[in-house]
Amino acid sequence: MKSDAKSKAKTDSGPIVSSAHLVSAQSAEMSEFEFGLIVAGNAFHRWVVHCMAAAGLKDLTPLDVVVLHHVTHRARDKRLADICFIMNVEDTHLVNYALKKLLNLGVVASQKNGKEVTYAATEVGRAYVQRYREIRESCLIDALKADDALNRDIGELARLLRVLSGMYDQAARSAASL
Repeated sequence: MKSDAKSKAKTDSGPIVSSAHLVSAQSAEMSEFEFGLIVAGNAFHRWVVHCMAAAGLKDLTPLDVVVLHHVTHRARDKRLADICFIMNVEDTHLVNYALKKLLNLGVVASQKNGKEVTYAATEVGRAYVQRYREIRESCLIDALKADDALNRDIGELARLLRVLSGMYDQAARSAASL
């Protein structure tokens, strides 16, 4: 009988959130999402750092890793402003610092074109990214083989995250104008 009471208490405790004081009667789900985003974001950051370290490039921050991936993307030179825009990073100095770090490691090269500087992955950088891809495939992607439904859900989740990104950006603009 006591175990039934404990079980019921656990299910009646409400949504799993990081900030109970922010739960809205209109959308407790948003608070649950935000908590999930915090946890998933931190797990993702830990993953990219460990995956890149396993690929041989150690002591990078999560931003360093994703900047390297973006600079490598489609093998096109990228401007700082474009990198920030695509990644939705408002503080350009953070990306600029990551680029300088990657330049010093020899995985990114810069080229001045008039007033603009563009960045591209070096051969060494592309080799690290290729090794990262191989490790990602064996450690992360192979886990999806066991669950086709999860793989489909991830596609829908990606779409929802883009929608929510727009909602949060608009809410930030609204809050900034208060």
